[in-house]
Amino acid sequence: MITMNDIIREGHPTLTMVAKEVPIPPSPEDQETLRSLLEYVINSQNPETASKYGLRPGIGLAAPQINVSKRMLAVNVTDGQGKLYSYALFNPKIISHSIEKAYLTSGEGCLSVDRSVPGFVPRYARVTVRGWDLDGNEVKLRLKGLPAVVFQHEIDHLNGIMFYDHINPNNPFQPIPDAIAIER
Repeated sequence: MITMNDIIREGHPTLTMVAKEVPIPPSPEDQETLRSLLEYVINSQNPETASKYGLRPGIGLAAPQINVSKRMLAVNVTDGQGKLYSYALFNPKIISHSIEKAYLTSGEGCLSVDRSVPGFVPRYARVTVRGWDLDGNEVKLRLKGLPAVVFQHEIDHLNGIMFYDHINPNNPFQPIPDAIAIER
């Protein structure tokens, strides 16, 4: 089981590397790694389990965050309508996106960042993501709102990008023109 001790923090070189593709069909080892990523985000959202194991709540986790430089991520998040998006994917890729932008009004956080980094993170309002599930089956997701933001955040980890790399350093709360403000 992944705990906070397994999650590497900003400054670790793996977080700035572009992760390697996972061969499909996935190996049992890669399947186990991916399964454990999803298990972490689900466990971290359960107050009893999180308290027992000292887990910081998270809605997404990418393999580079546990020092595995491979293209895999897990997301467990509910959208504004209460629909659960719970996915563990190999080689996820944004295959299309809107021109329209969106951002979280509260800013973004990260399990690999132990400090608050205030500012708006511009994201695409809508994305289509393609990847492969635990069994190597192709999955195609059309996402908007919070789930779209979370997938973009985690896919950034696969490309060695941290969320704060998108924040305007001179004016962190500069309005993003015509963007959708997402309350969380």
